[in-house]
Amino acid sequence: MAAPYDLNDDSVVVIIGSGAGGGTLGNELAQKGIDVVILEAGSRHEFEDFINDEWDSFSQLAWLDNRTTGGGWRVAKDFPNLPAWIVKAVGGTTTHWAGASLRFQEHEFKDLTTYGKVEGANLLDWPITLADLEPYYAKAEDKMGVTRTNGIEGLPGNNNFKILKAGADKLGYKECHTGNMAINSAPRDDRNSCQQTGFCFQGCKWGAKWSTLYTEIPKGEATGKLEVRPNSHVVKIEHDKSGKVTAVVYADKDGNLKSQRARIVCVAGNSIESPRLLLNSASSMFPDGLANSSGQVGRNYMRHTTGSVYAVFEKPVHFYRGTTMAGIIRDEARHDPSRGFVGGYELETLALGIPFMAAFLDPGGWGRSFASAMDQYANMAGLWIVGEDMPQENNRVTLHKELKDKYGMPIPDVSFTDHPNDEAMRNHAYKQGVAIYEAVGATRAFPTPPYPSTHNLGTNRMSEKAKDGVVNKHGQTHDIKNLFVSDGSQFTTGAAENPTLTIVTLAIRQADYIAEQMGAGSI
Repeated sequence: MAAPYDLNDDSVVVIIGSGAGGGTLGNELAQKGIDVVILEAGSRHEFEDFINDEWDSFSQLAWLDNRTTGGGWRVAKDFPNLPAWIVKAVGGTTTHWAGASLRFQEHEFKDLTTYGKVEGANLLDWPITLADLEPYYAKAEDKMGVTRTNGIEGLPGNNNFKILKAGADKLGYKECHTGNMAINSAPRDDRNSCQQTGFCFQGCKWGAKWSTLYTEIPKGEATGKLEVRPNSHVVKIEHDKSGKVTAVVYADKDGNLKSQRARIVCVAGNSIESPRLLLNSASSMFPDGLANSSGQVGRNYMRHTTGSVYAVFEKPVHFYRGTTMAGIIRDEARHDPSRGFVGGYELETLALGIPFMAAFLDPGGWGRSFASAMDQYANMAGLWIVGEDMPQENNRVTLHKELKDKYGMPIPDVSFTDHPNDEAMRNHAYKQGVAIYEAVGATRAFPTPPYPSTHNLGTNRMSEKAKDGVVNKHGQTHDIKNLFVSDGSQFTTGAAENPTLTIVTLAIRQADYIAEQMGAGSI
């Protein structure tokens, strides 16, 4: 373990957030001999502390600080103060994620070129290509132990998957399997194999699922070059007269404000907290917030086009047994505008426990139909839709005009409205999901509306030109050389794939760049 770094030590790299981006970046830099301090707003719960009970786990791990919502999305009506279901703890949302680890497709880095101008969408090509990321994707897959890569076997299929596969076969889908999952199918990297207990969203008690909490962070700490400070809620980033960032102000567990000096600051607080922090760090030199000369900080918020389809069968399925995300159909992830929309989507199995099923199934639909579905819980199968949503300038995170948090800082307001392309895609996916289950004898199949967001993307996007976004191809802000963004908020577009593998991939690549620039003395 690193001895605590002095608050006045201005040689350290300060990383804000310890999830897929921040936790990975911290370890990668520490392995290169660079001194790192990670400031994490939440507590540290080791994997034996996780709770296999949905509500208790939710209060242990979820980010419950007040947020507000606006726009036309269903979430604003049903969950006005919970726009996103993310984690406030060491390891960030890698404790809660399901483990799906898919590479983006080549065309998804070139949306504007591939799809052309889509009215109402703020499409832009990424400043990097799939070829640029391939070597880093390979490193990430090896690091995370992704099944179906590096000779690692897939996970076994549970009943929920077997039904999906049978329906996929009936519909003529070709690419259906138990997924590319960062969950050990056999012991690896000093971690257990999956025990199939089904509480993936509640933190894996066995350590089989990759999380920075018990992979990257302890490895980084073992170098003596990484210090993680839990219960350190960052309030703002400070800069000097030249515009270089110099320190990070945070509240410790007792609410006392402290300032950690820094040579470089990397923001990895997820797509709601990261832009909020940049906006809350406004100064006379940067009146619109840090790194915001383009006015794009907080804009282009994406959360994937999602929704679920559940089906009821005559006989028990027990779909909650085994991994939560137990399999995938990839055939619809292609770009094929003949379906009535650009981009594509994945269909992934999903099982919620009874408490969350009651909360999320259809909060607007209490009554006989809802009760009869819940009565048949043991006979259910289910899937989740993950599709590429369109970035839109007015889907954005802004600072609330009146409400403040306990440190006196404006809270974030998350405004989102589906683009017509998102709606067309969701409706197509609902139709296909229902068809999959009806093809194998479901007595009833029904779509359900999107839950609070788990894939939060955009808001500090990468761009070739400074006027179009917030960071360059290395996640370095266009405006401030020693300020970086290291999470999913740097995504230019969302793609159809679950984002964690790409966040980790970008963090590995960013660590190489930061080390090289520090070595050259340019930052």
